[in-house]
Amino acid sequence: MFKRREQPVEKLVMQQLRFLGLETPLLQKRLVESWPTVAGEAIARYTTNVHIQNQTLFVSLSVPALRADLSMRRQEFVQRLNQHVGAQIIADIRFC
Repeated sequence: MFKRREQPVEKLVMQQLRFLGLETPLLQKRLVESWPTVAGEAIARYTTNVHIQNQTLFVSLSVPALRADLSMRRQEFVQRLNQHVGAQIIADIRFC
């Protein structure tokens, strides 16, 4: 008799993505797309561009006063965004 090793499909898919080197880009995309949810509707309204480069999330804002306010809360956003995707994807946020 053979022994079955049952695993959830999600785990198998993530293992395959990791094997192919696609897990990190997928998690980065999820993190960028989750910015409006984590930041909130009011902040997302003034966001013009969001991208990741070298474990840093760059968020372009159209209101300078908002940049200063969010810069003081950036560690909170780093923590909440990483928690939202379930992995340590970014280490810092730059508001520009």
